[in-house]
Amino acid sequence: MQSIRLIQFTDLHLVGDPARSLRGINTSQTLQQTLAHAAARFESADAIVLSGDLVHDDPTGYQHIVNIFGDSKVPVYCVPGNHDLPEQMRVALARAPFQVGGSAVLGNWVIVLLDSFAPNTAGGRLGVDQLQQLDRTLSAHEQQHVLVCLHHHPIVMRSEWLDTVGLEDADAFRAVIARHKNVRGIAWGHVHQSLDLFSNGVRYMATPATCAQFKPRSADFSLDTKPPGYRTFELMADGAIATEVVWLDNAATCSPRASAA
Repeated sequence: MQSIRLIQFTDLHLVGDPARSLRGINTSQTLQQTLAHAAARFESADAIVLSGDLVHDDPTGYQHIVNIFGDSKVPVYCVPGNHDLPEQMRVALARAPFQVGGSAVLGNWVIVLLDSFAPNTAGGRLGVDQLQQLDRTLSAHEQQHVLVCLHHHPIVMRSEWLDTVGLEDADAFRAVIARHKNVRGIAWGHVHQSLDLFSNGVRYMATPATCAQFKPRSADFSLDTKPPGYRTFELMADGAIATEVVWLDNAATCSPRASAA
């Protein structure tokens, strides 16, 4: 059985007018640079993952998502972030190739898409109903390998300000994960930086933004000097994950406020 190839882009922070800058930086331009870089480097993928903050509090930005990804010949899996507007997002991305939330089977793998949006906060929450659904989904696919995707970080990033806006019910989430042996990896955005570690046999992976990055392990909000980035996955038939964070060189970066997490 062949491996499954995914490309994850996160924290696009698009606004309605593609010529408009977000605090002095054109996030549409940084996204286009990132996509061009990925297209030149990778010939094909089996799916694309957009892991939240597709727009920056502006529902008209979703039309740009449709324009950019709407002709994709592979599925585009989406989850909302704290700067998204989930209802408008689901309406705008209701047709193929987009899928917002739910789960999808690719070969011997299941991609689970969780909605961690919580109103009136930059932090995230899954809630009891979604955690119960996750438990059922993992039970239904116990013979397959699972990659879980969401926006908010379910483990501490050791960044004091950033860990105040993580996943509120992370303990309950990890308890569900611990009950199942088929979860191989968990991938998220939100933190504008890279992380890759194993915990209890599960690989936890944070992916950098297509705009600016936050300085790791900082007590207060601080920007890093790293360029835009994205993550690639090769999901092996035996459950192993080969993954790489790819950074752009000589690309413009944006400068979001702390609220942009």
